[in-house]
Amino acid sequence: MEPSTGGRKERPKPREPAARLEKAKQKSAQQELKQRQRAEIYALNRVMTELEQQQFDSFCKQMQASGE
Repeated sequence: MEPSTGGRKERPKPREPAARLEKAKQKSAQQELKQRQRAEIYALNRVMTELEQQQFDSFCKQMQASGE
């Protein structure tokens, strides 16, 4: 028995590095997509909040004008 094998048979792993690399690439691409989508959602939320505030200010001015 060879001491370097530790009593276990080593199984050949022919495509593991390529498969692992591909999986890492997919995970990285998925994370980038998630980050970009999150940034877009935050930007859209900021724009919508500003628009809502403008519309509210306009509404308040109309109410003040009609109340006078």
